[in-house]
Amino acid sequence: MHVEHLLEDESLGLRLLWAEDALLRREISGVTVTDLEDPARFVRPDEVVLSGLVWWSADEGRDKAERFVTGLKDAGAVALLAGEETHGAVPSDLVEACARHGLPVAGVPAHVLFRAITDSVYLRQWGELGRGRALPEHVRGRLNRLVAQDADPALVLAAAFAHLDAVPAYVLTATGRTVAATPGAEPLPARVAAAAVLGGDSGSATAPVEAEAAAGPYGRWWLHLPDAAAAPPRLVQEITAVLGRCRTALTRRGAAERRAAHELGRLLSAAAGDGSGEVAGAVRACGLPDEGPYRVVVADSARAADTGAAEGALAEAVAHSGAAYAAVGRLPEGTAFAVLPEDAAPELARAWPLVAAADPGVPLHGGLAAPAADATALPGALAEARYALTAARTIGAGASTLTDVTTLTTLDLLLTGVPAEVRAAYSRTVLGPLLDPANASAAALLNTLRVFLAHDGSWARTAEALHLHVNTVHYRIQRIEHFTGRDLSRLRDRLDLWAALLCHPDQDGDRSAAAVRRDGDRSATTARRDGDRSATTARRDGDREATTARRERSSTSPARRP
Repeated sequence: MHVEHLLEDESLGLRLLWAEDALLRREISGVTVTDLEDPARFVRPDEVVLSGLVWWSADEGRDKAERFVTGLKDAGAVALLAGEETHGAVPSDLVEACARHGLPVAGVPAHVLFRAITDSVYLRQWGELGRGRALPEHVRGRLNRLVAQDADPALVLAAAFAHLDAVPAYVLTATGRTVAATPGAEPLPARVAAAAVLGGDSGSATAPVEAEAAAGPYGRWWLHLPDAAAAPPRLVQEITAVLGRCRTALTRRGAAERRAAHELGRLLSAAAGDGSGEVAGAVRACGLPDEGPYRVVVADSARAADTGAAEGALAEAVAHSGAAYAAVGRLPEGTAFAVLPEDAAPELARAWPLVAAADPGVPLHGGLAAPAADATALPGALAEARYALTAARTIGAGASTLTDVTTLTTLDLLLTGVPAEVRAAYSRTVLGPLLDPANASAAALLNTLRVFLAHDGSWARTAEALHLHVNTVHYRIQRIEHFTGRDLSRLRDRLDLWAALLCHPDQDGDRSAAAVRRDGDRSATTARRDGDRSATTARRDGDREATTARRERSSTSPARRP
């Protein structure tokens, strides 16, 4: 089937917006439905791409269109069919981007279902195989009844392959979770299954399950056959269509559960005073037990164009955990959250990298609270999880990270949960003139403070690490005390200054105690190697600075009475 054949189907009413004749004669290998802003990972060569354009917005519209079309072109798509329902028409930015990259684009009228287009492609593509190679009529009828009865996907898959001789088949998610498998099929480890979705070996077959209500890359299903010759293409196409209806029905059935979870999130966010009764009622409405211990987890995704991405990712991670119960929803500000049993937390943590890998390049951050004994403790657990989420953003700014609040057991780790703006303000306030670029000695004093605290206030080891005379160290510490108003002989003041250093983002980011200590230990060797100064020069400079200090003190001291 060629692109022009699809456009000639009057029942679809597609409106061609840009194309060249030669491009319309390209053969279609399949169809992908996506609303990701960067869909390249999920598009295969020579596929037609259907998009409802949920990812597009008027602000930065040209840039978003350029990124989207570039991804399609790089993946080898043959055409873009853009839905007109979301924005009333296909944005001109998108049409212009398609023209620049040589990708045919057509508009899909609002009344046309994407399912009709996928059916048209696959029925024509495999129609020559004949009805004898597709599902028997009695099997088709049984599958229709199962879907109408909201049957479990495992029952639907088993019924679809029951007339074949023990064909192993799986329904997988992009993260490698097995949704269903035919009876007798060997279990697939999650990492093996995820690799199969990405392509597997040449002897296997993996087909996308298109569902109108599927949520992003995390909730999409795939039908996988380890033996590609076990079923003809048209049979596979019919089964994926049935599974697509099953997936759509499953998502729609979960709408009530999601509304209950959203309400629980609203109550937990607003809980103050005596709101325990409402929270307990919302917990029961979500199907959770009255007593824990629970774990609360929150998550957000860097995919700002898709507000449901983090919720879909978190729901998939929870599904991987095998939790006996769970509520997954969104908080009022849009952050995804979940409440699940304590014993499911380890599996959730192990599944996090697999879930994040389904949308590479887009960091997925999560924060996990300490165990909560009962419903009254959930608002506090949510606050803990939010703090851990901030820490995850700080620790893994460019990588997917799940941070457990119970692991923030050192001062530097604890401070990662403080918002960056608060950390910066604290550092500026406490360190004061030591951060002033106009002060020529500020950088030297700041580094001396770092090394002095990293060496536990030892004058001798600080002098050795900085390759200075000990008198110079004494002088610099006096200047630091003068500028900061702190007494470095007091533990409390040392802790205040150490926290301020940890909160100060230098050129290498927030430095841990270990990093500072390593830098201090290396400085003597570096100084000698680079010839910064010899030991004799250091002593001479130290004596000079000490003399200068005495002069400054004598000039500022009040005159003594006789």
